[in-house]
Amino acid sequence: MRQTFRSATIGLVTAAAIAVSGGAFAAVKMVGGAPMYPDKNIVQNAVNSKEHTTLVAAVKAAGLVDTLQGQGPFTVFAPTNAAFGKLPKSAVASLMEPQNRGQLSSVLTYHVVPGRMTAADLMRAARDGGGQATLRTVQGEPLTVTTRGKSVYITDSKGGTAKVTNADVMQSNGVIHVVNKVLMP
Repeated sequence: MRQTFRSATIGLVTAAAIAVSGGAFAAVKMVGGAPMYPDKNIVQNAVNSKEHTTLVAAVKAAGLVDTLQGQGPFTVFAPTNAAFGKLPKSAVASLMEPQNRGQLSSVLTYHVVPGRMTAADLMRAARDGGGQATLRTVQGEPLTVTTRGKSVYITDSKGGTAKVTNADVMQSNGVIHVVNKVLMP
């Protein structure tokens, strides 16, 4: 009986770790110590990640919550708190001030690409582009995708490069790729 209970528990835990998204099975990924459920939208998941509290605060300050809860689909390159920590503290504080809402919105929408692009899609685009691909962001300026081995890198218009550290975090309205640097338009 103990073995049956244990097997049933493992089965329930396994079932809880899998969600149905668009008719396909997608594993629930962990980001910032929290599960990211494919049936929840980008904002509903991001608010639970301990690695993305600065990003969530910035999205709220920029007034982008409703947009990122919208239908999408969106591909979001989500910088971690550590990525924001690489910027001068005064720069982050300045961006969060109400009078700089437009500039903050510009920086944040530079991390968003229309459509749902998985890591495999990004790698294929780079391969098909002779080693790199250009993505047009919601903000309007381009990002460049390159790969090294199985790693995906995103380069901003200033030449800064972020590595995708956690790819394919599926959402109901898109996909998040966690990055280790804030991209600057």
